[in-house]
Amino acid sequence: MNLRIFLSFVFFLVVIILLGLYWIVPFNDINFGFKERNYNFSLNASDKGMQFHPNMRFPTLNISYRVDNCPLGKQEDMERAFGIIANKTSLNFYQVVSNEEISVTCDSKNKREGELFIAGEGGPTNVTMTSNFNVIKGGQILLIRESQCASPNVGIHELFHVLGFDHSPNPNNIMYNFSSCNQEISQDMIDTINNLYSTPSYIDLFIENASAVMHGKYLDANITVMNEGLADSKNSTMEIYADGKLIKELDIEELKIGYGTKITLKNILVLQIKTSELKFIVSSDEAELSKENNGINLNIKNKN
Repeated sequence: MNLRIFLSFVFFLVVIILLGLYWIVPFNDINFGFKERNYNFSLNASDKGMQFHPNMRFPTLNISYRVDNCPLGKQEDMERAFGIIANKTSLNFYQVVSNEEISVTCDSKNKREGELFIAGEGGPTNVTMTSNFNVIKGGQILLIRESQCASPNVGIHELFHVLGFDHSPNPNNIMYNFSSCNQEISQDMIDTINNLYSTPSYIDLFIENASAVMHGKYLDANITVMNEGLADSKNSTMEIYADGKLIKELDIEELKIGYGTKITLKNILVLQIKTSELKFIVSSDEAELSKENNGINLNIKNKN
């Protein structure tokens, strides 16, 4: 009887040991997979671009702002939002008392859209289209509700709208149209800003079109000069050459970003016996994005 009890005990002990080894020793690897949370602006390649229009940016990476008539909590949220975006990108925001590029105001009245409360509103208010960029000249933010999160999500969201960013289809992205505290600024948004503002804030003068006609030894010409750069041009000149010889030089007035001027010349004396080619060149002492488009050549057709 004692032997049967002993053997039963040994059998029970062996079973316990084998079960322990089964649970502890990794005889086989089991892979449950890995799923990374998608914080990109877009969920897939078919989604539209991030911005309202392509290549939206302010003229420089130093952007001024003013916060007006806001309670302390909302003002602090907005200041933190400026700081967070500045720390993550190449942008720099600085406060001014007037003539700001970004105007921030606050509203104490709740606004609703259907069954939802609106936390804020923001976007560009002045955009100039050029061949390379849609240049933002000004933007406005209206803060309605304070952020309920540790991060100033409302201010960040509206500030990105001012920088030209549209809503994101990704619920995890800060630009999703419904706010939650776990939303983040995605790396592709940061990369987009840094890429846009890597282009220096230079002027870009070019001759959009030109026409000319000779009647006898006198020249009539019409020339349109544009500034498609990221800065206002201050001092520039137009030079006109007839078969390589300078026949006229004139100053061009200041040209703001995206603006141009039309120059009309009448009865300019040309001393060459016969002129076959005219060259118009616009130039400036300021740095330019490109000088390849600063000149244009015309073959003259004599007026009968």
